[in-house]
Amino acid sequence: MHWKDLSTESKLIEIIEKSKSKPQVIYKHSTSCGTSFLVKERLEENETPESADFYLLDLLRYRSISNLVASQFKIHHESPQVLVIKDGVCVYNKSHSGIKMDAIVNTLETV
Repeated sequence: MHWKDLSTESKLIEIIEKSKSKPQVIYKHSTSCGTSFLVKERLEENETPESADFYLLDLLRYRSISNLVASQFKIHHESPQVLVIKDGVCVYNKSHSGIKMDAIVNTLETV
């Protein structure tokens, strides 16, 4: 799996714009959380779908960006958490053990 970094407000704006032509996936990852590492590992065991770009947001280093993501998409912050963004809107989000690549792929196929 190839993760792109989400570490700036301008990158978030770019993700929103890109979501108008291709779904974007944001994985909010805490480097101090065992569950977050397990979920990330589980995602990385899968082939990356070409139908979306996948971004990794380090919650500890970029907390202000995480807060901006929650505010922008009107979602409650969780960690770990995955969001699928399409047309500038969060169309899917799950946290903790609910994060599964097959569910993400199913969402990408329907948006």
